[in-house]
Amino acid sequence: MSTDLQELAHSTSTAKPSWQQLPPRMRVLYIASRQRTGGWLAEAFAADSASQVVLQEAVGTAAGLARLRDDLFDAVLVSHEPGELDALDLVEGYRVGGADEPIVVLGTQSEQEMAALCYEVGADGYVCVHTTTTRTLIWVVARAVQRYQVVKENQRLTLAERTRLQREHDEAARLLDQQRSLVECSQAGGQDAGGDLLPMHLLPNELIAHYRELLRTYVIMGSGNLVDELKILAELLVTAGLSARQMLQFHLTVLEDLIHGLGMRSSRHVMNRADLLALELLMHLGEGYRQRYQERLYPPAQLRLPGIE
Repeated sequence: MSTDLQELAHSTSTAKPSWQQLPPRMRVLYIASRQRTGGWLAEAFAADSASQVVLQEAVGTAAGLARLRDDLFDAVLVSHEPGELDALDLVEGYRVGGADEPIVVLGTQSEQEMAALCYEVGADGYVCVHTTTTRTLIWVVARAVQRYQVVKENQRLTLAERTRLQREHDEAARLLDQQRSLVECSQAGGQDAGGDLLPMHLLPNELIAHYRELLRTYVIMGSGNLVDELKILAELLVTAGLSARQMLQFHLTVLEDLIHGLGMRSSRHVMNRADLLALELLMHLGEGYRQRYQERLYPPAQLRLPGIE
């Protein structure tokens, strides 16, 4: 293996996943009071080269909200100074107002005293400035940024999935309408051929329930697993005298109920399997009528015993 390939393989094998690395650069807004500005914080970040933290400062709640409205930041740091700047009220107001940037509160009180209160108003973390280090603060901010990115990605994927499922349901409804129109109208001259449509209330409830379960099983198991059941069902439909059009009408009625019961689950797989089921059942139905026709043309003859005229 060449030296370049060896170096590439070594760098690939030793590379850490993103969640184990600090981002190379973060743009952070620091909201402070007039009594405690962010010069000390900027010096602390500048002294640690683990990540480049570009710090911008805003004094007071209104100025901080204005900066968030007009500019983009990876994260927000808020100084908690009771009597001067209440970070809990600020964070809660920001969240109610729709701000979703990662927010970390800085204060002098212990984390045991303040962390839970900060989480409850919507902050992503709390750091006591007397007991933390610059590197720890950078990691806390980075973790908040990573969590924010994960949440945003999950929201994007959830929206995309909902959109996809809605498109599938719309497509399923369109296909059902087209198939129902095909059943109700003939292709020749657009003449209405609905005269032989079957009033569904005349079908036994047991048959409808049986076909519903058969359809659900077919959706799960696919073709080739219910051959005997479909043959028996086709024989029942032939005996009842159902035409292919009436069988499809029956099929679509049960399928429509099944699709409506899916809610926001995927309908594409159900539609594909249902089409296969209808095709397979039509073949069995056609074969059943062919056999009946053959029996009518060539009825079985009584064979005579040998020697008997």
